[in-house]
Amino acid sequence: MKRYIHESAEVHSKLVGENTQIWQFTVILEGAEIGNDCNINSHCFIENKVKIGNRVTVKCGNYLWDGIYIEDDVFIGPNVTFTNDKYPRSKQEFQVYSTRILKGATIGAASTILGGVQIGQYAMIGAGSLVTKNIPPFTLWYGNPAVQKGYVTISGEILDHNLTSKDGKKYSYSNDQILPL
Repeated sequence: MKRYIHESAEVHSKLVGENTQIWQFTVILEGAEIGNDCNINSHCFIENKVKIGNRVTVKCGNYLWDGIYIEDDVFIGPNVTFTNDKYPRSKQEFQVYSTRILKGATIGAASTILGGVQIGQYAMIGAGSLVTKNIPPFTLWYGNPAVQKGYVTISGEILDHNLTSKDGKKYSYSNDQILPL
């Protein structure tokens, strides 16, 4: 399958990968890079200095500003708010704070991600959370501000703070990996 771009989308970038789908009323600026097998839902805006890896899902209503880097296999729920300026003022120059979402991470709907943070591999951010600091790999965070509530496996299984699943299976956390015992 070749890429699909809905007729109402405005895609100025030539750097859109194969099998990527871009839906209604989405605007993608010229410098944006989007990988293969991505799904960019309707009503999204992607600025020039944004890089999106392969197999990424960006749900409806997301605006990705300059300085946002998204690795492979990331899921971004609907209406997530990203920032890239820590001290905004109207019509003034500002420093772009780079935000990195690492491989396999999930960000729940309506979360807010402050500029300059990194969300670790396979981390999970619960819906409606406010992320103000770096999130370690394989951890589960939610709340306002978000706090760590447990761990999560590559497959998305939720573990408590003792690295135990709901069915009592034990895991270990070392070298930024979750491994069954």
